[in-house]
Amino acid sequence: MARDTTDETSITSTDELVSYLAAGNKPAEQWRIGTEHEKFPFYTADNSPVPYEGPRGIRAILEGMRVKLGWDPIIDEGNIIGLVEPTGQGAISLEPGGQFELSGAPLSTIHQTCREVNAHLSQVRQIADHLGIRFLGTGGSPKWTLAETPIMPKSRYKIMTNYMPKVGHEGLDMMYRTCTIQVNLDFASETDMRRKMQVSMKLQSIATALFASSPFTESKPNGLQSWRSNIWRDTDNQRSGVLPFVFSPDFGFADYVDWALDVPMYFVLREGQYYDATHVTFRQFMNGALRDEVPDGMPNMGDWANHLSTLFPEVRLKRFLEMRGADGGPWRRICALPAYWVGLLYDAEALNAAEDLTRDWQYEEVQELRDAVPAQGLNAIFRNRAVRDIARETLEISHLGLKNRNRLNSDGFDETHYLAPLEEIVARGTTDAEKMLSQYHSVWGSSIEPIFLEYAY
Repeated sequence: MARDTTDETSITSTDELVSYLAAGNKPAEQWRIGTEHEKFPFYTADNSPVPYEGPRGIRAILEGMRVKLGWDPIIDEGNIIGLVEPTGQGAISLEPGGQFELSGAPLSTIHQTCREVNAHLSQVRQIADHLGIRFLGTGGSPKWTLAETPIMPKSRYKIMTNYMPKVGHEGLDMMYRTCTIQVNLDFASETDMRRKMQVSMKLQSIATALFASSPFTESKPNGLQSWRSNIWRDTDNQRSGVLPFVFSPDFGFADYVDWALDVPMYFVLREGQYYDATHVTFRQFMNGALRDEVPDGMPNMGDWANHLSTLFPEVRLKRFLEMRGADGGPWRRICALPAYWVGLLYDAEALNAAEDLTRDWQYEEVQELRDAVPAQGLNAIFRNRAVRDIARETLEISHLGLKNRNRLNSDGFDETHYLAPLEEIVARGTTDAEKMLSQYHSVWGSSIEPIFLEYAY
């Protein structure tokens, strides 16, 4: 998230929190696609991580991008920590370990998304190349220890860094040593949100398997295909994972609000200053728990929006839905991720088919699948079927949905070809992680260094 929200509208009841989510309802013609991707910057001379400061640091990249794009800087305690397009159509931000993130504009087609990604990568390369910096597209930092990983000067991350070891064992690795690709998608109504949330919550582990690309930690195989996904199993289980109440046939906005109210907060933002609020839930905040601890110590809508951004379930509900299951990866995967989910969720026939596929999937077995996929990838078994076979079926449904959308580019091609990288994975039966491991044990000579050539932007 590039910039935390400021909205001083007072909150007087939980009904207003439900209405906040419901305000995301949009007719289908207004549905958009917002794609986010993260990547690890590294020095090409020695494959070392890039610090924030210095003439060849991340600050220098941001300053160069600010001049190039004309975007507004985001400043935190005097430090530039991101950029935002002046009309809100996209942003660049930093994750805790220096992961460089593009939060794309809300766009109408995957064609536009892919053009946006390619333009961004070209622009950032024009700045970074002169500094001897490139970017690695994988789900986990394959080489650097946590101690070697830089720390970005972002206030909310200081609070999170102190809090994470109190609620799980892997939170700092999640913050500093993982990358993801996400897509944000719209819904028409509470019923439409429910259908999309349930289908995508059930299928999120299928996406995790398809995008698995984090088999190395500190220059050695870690025994997993998606280390990033496995990390989330022990980061902070109060705010992450598969949410059982989503499986209810009458799940709605109020259920998500009720859950979110009882998740501990991270911070309260007042006049540009961050106050640690990890000792209270939002419900306690509404009941006056911070009245004497922070200025204007009763919650407002900006606090609610910021709190929602600190929840990390497999699918996150805000005024749109965020698909959170995929590892970061090569540039072609950045376009493939939104194509996969748009195909499944934005066409009526495809959504019906995805619902039929997953209709009787129960929470307990979906959770078992979620636990198995980080290590087993496409070889995990669900109801006596390999995930590879289920993935193939979901890709057929997604292909149908994209074909039905019939959004053509200037050459007359629809959006189905963006699924090709995923169709290749299913056809060969091995994930990117397995491909990397094979290379590591053969042509890479048990060295991690070639990954910085073969998976770099």
